[in-house]
Amino acid sequence: MKCFDSNQIIATMEILLLLLLLLLSLLSSHFAISSPTSNCSRTCGPTTVPYPFGFSPSCPIPLNCSKSAETLVGGFSIRNITSDALLIRLPPNCTRPIQSLNSLYSPNYAMTWRNGLFLRRCSGPPSDCVVPSALLLPPNSSSCDNITCVPCPNNSGFLKPNEASGTGCSFLYTSVAYSGGGLFPSLELSTAELGWWLEGTCRCSDDANCTRLTSPVTNKPAFRCACHDGFQGDGFRNGTGCRRVVERKCNPSKYLSGRCGGITRVGVLIGGIIAGAVTTAGLVFFCYLFRKRSSSSRNQRITRRLLSQASCTIPLYSYKDIERATNGFSETQFLGTGAYGTVYGGTLSNGKSVAIKKIKKRDADATEQVMNEIKLLSSVSHPNLVRLLGCCIEKEEQILIYEFMPNGTLSQHLQRERGPSLPWTVRLTIATETAKAIAYLHSAINPPIYHRDIKSSNILLDYKYNSKVADFGLSRMGMTELSHISTTPQGTPGYLDPQYHQNFHLSDKSDVYSFGVVLVEIISALKVVDFNRVQNEVNLAALAINKIGKGDIDEIIDPYIEPHRDAWTLSSIHKVAELAFRCLAFHRDMRPSMTEVADELEQIRLSGWAPSLDENKFMSASSSVSSVSTNCTDKSQKVSKSRKLVLVNSVLEEMKVDSPVSVHDPWFSDQSSPSKSSLLGNAVL
Repeated sequence: MKCFDSNQIIATMEILLLLLLLLLSLLSSHFAISSPTSNCSRTCGPTTVPYPFGFSPSCPIPLNCSKSAETLVGGFSIRNITSDALLIRLPPNCTRPIQSLNSLYSPNYAMTWRNGLFLRRCSGPPSDCVVPSALLLPPNSSSCDNITCVPCPNNSGFLKPNEASGTGCSFLYTSVAYSGGGLFPSLELSTAELGWWLEGTCRCSDDANCTRLTSPVTNKPAFRCACHDGFQGDGFRNGTGCRRVVERKCNPSKYLSGRCGGITRVGVLIGGIIAGAVTTAGLVFFCYLFRKRSSSSRNQRITRRLLSQASCTIPLYSYKDIERATNGFSETQFLGTGAYGTVYGGTLSNGKSVAIKKIKKRDADATEQVMNEIKLLSSVSHPNLVRLLGCCIEKEEQILIYEFMPNGTLSQHLQRERGPSLPWTVRLTIATETAKAIAYLHSAINPPIYHRDIKSSNILLDYKYNSKVADFGLSRMGMTELSHISTTPQGTPGYLDPQYHQNFHLSDKSDVYSFGVVLVEIISALKVVDFNRVQNEVNLAALAINKIGKGDIDEIIDPYIEPHRDAWTLSSIHKVAELAFRCLAFHRDMRPSMTEVADELEQIRLSGWAPSLDENKFMSASSSVSSVSTNCTDKSQKVSKSRKLVLVNSVLEEMKVDSPVSVHDPWFSDQSSPSKSSLLGNAVL
């Protein structure tokens, strides 16, 4: 058998499905279809019962299915189900207790008047029976004596429970059911008839008659449904309802449209078409499954081979595992979007919370590109980089699994989206840890890695507010022998290196520029791009360069920090602002390296003493922040109050003398646009 490609298979299956749907619609008037809305099981072995009967507790009238696939009611085998009655087998039995009659009564069925009960050992005189009891005796049954009949009190309705079991008899021998009418009714030996109903008011379909009655068991209103002549079905609104029956007499001259011998020629023709279509569809579907499984296995082999070549040992997860972890990528699990993927929160089967990034569809080489990213992420290991925990490459999907960061992003905290803002000491620690992580990518890896998307929303915070740099979707490996690599500028507006944007030269200094913007965010808590600001201050980098250059740093400091500033806080904010100013230089050669930035931030952080009271309250919530508080407190215990004042004065003097651009003196350059090199080119950095 020749297997076609996936597009041919899908197209063929669509055509076959349309054909089958058309045929089913033509035959819908001839075949009854079970109600799709019911959770009731209506099958017992080869037997299927109509609505409202079934074999599960949720069925309106539950029956029993024996281990031998025999349909039972009240322990008795069912011979037939009609539109108004259940016919059950009641073979002769000399020792069957009279109490067994009770099982033939329920809120939905009871014995009708069309029953002749044969009972034994009754307290009253024997009654004449329509059928001689001798005809019902089994062979060699001399012990069966004193058989009598229960006369029916009326010729309609039901035989009430007390009328059957309250006869003073000891045993139920058998029953005879009367059927038909007129002068010569037929008798069904060893059979009992149970009438059935549904309680409540009529709930029949439009093409059905409703028979109203009163339950002889509960005395509540009840009903039955039956389709009109010319219709078939169960007649119930909650069942299959009623469908019109189209019958045509056999016409020899046009036999294809007639009905001969109970089977239509059209039906034979349609049946042949259906059989052929089903067979073809089965073959095509088998071929499709075979190719799909082969493709899946091939993708798994390719994935493992590429991971092996990249020396990666991260776990591979199945797509089903990922779907279970994210509740089918539910909107309630949505965390955000990355450079080229959507991120969901999830829980793996081992109970571990993770962040799952589903890569957006890109091109035919997406698998290779994701493998390159996996190789890149697997080659780094730093406490302030988010760890890659696994991947899934299946069903044409590429999915990466990271450790989960419960305290969200730095951006969310700066923008007050996650409660009170962070104290200055915590912000400074986050900045220092982030700088160390980026410096590690630039200096400790060979070849170096350029992140290309450093921003506050890609700086995540763990349980202890430790910084974790995330989202390497745009990252690229540099060349150690070159100062830059040429690539199309990509990144986030407001963070993008203007020189990289101008000449397409990507280098480690591009990440330095983006980190300079993050430092300004940490100081100001302002949005990176805000069109509510005046035109020349929409871009935060331009605003910061202008204010810092003129010595107006106080105008951009986050008001949250303002009421709690001491001398060290003021001096450290100014030093970080100076550092940000240098990182935002237009020419990349005039920017410091990330190693220099990390060292400078570490020195600023370690130069402090105990934080303010409110900061201590915040830091007590996490051991990471508490460790910063402890270190600072140890330093404060070694410095007296008078010595602190001397240190403050010396720090301020150092800032005025040693800083290449004083943060207190105005910046006299007429150029304030961040896109012009003369703004920072004239500064001695």
